[in-house]
Amino acid sequence: MIVITEKPLVPEEFISKISGEHNGALAVFMGTVRDFVGDTRLAYMEYDAYKEMAEKKLAEIVSEAEARWETRDIAVAHRIGRLELKEISVIVAVGTPHRAEAFEACRFIIDNIKERVPIWKKEIDEQGRGEWVEGCVPSVKEPAPR
Repeated sequence: MIVITEKPLVPEEFISKISGEHNGALAVFMGTVRDFVGDTRLAYMEYDAYKEMAEKKLAEIVSEAEARWETRDIAVAHRIGRLELKEISVIVAVGTPHRAEAFEACRFIIDNIKERVPIWKKEIDEQGRGEWVEGCVPSVKEPAPR
């Protein structure tokens, strides 16, 4: 399940997509709109995306994770548009038989979203000033060998 939407994200919808009798572990990451960036107090954020390319890149990342961690139980969603403080901007949900794989796959997916998917955010301060921010580009680490 891959979703890019202006509608609020409901975690239970995504958790239900990855829940199964064969999964002993469900890992869910939710990114939310925070109130400060450095010393600047934010009022809200705006997200935008090159939707067709973003969906394609998300599908590639999910396929890589499915192959690496041998699961088909992955759900990913990202909001676009205006988001208020504390609203969920991104959800990554992964179900696997064991917890280590669920955590590893979840982290792999969110790190790759930040690095590879054309989604941008604009941080708007309390005075209504804002600028588009280049996304965090962490180095995506390979999971430790088993």
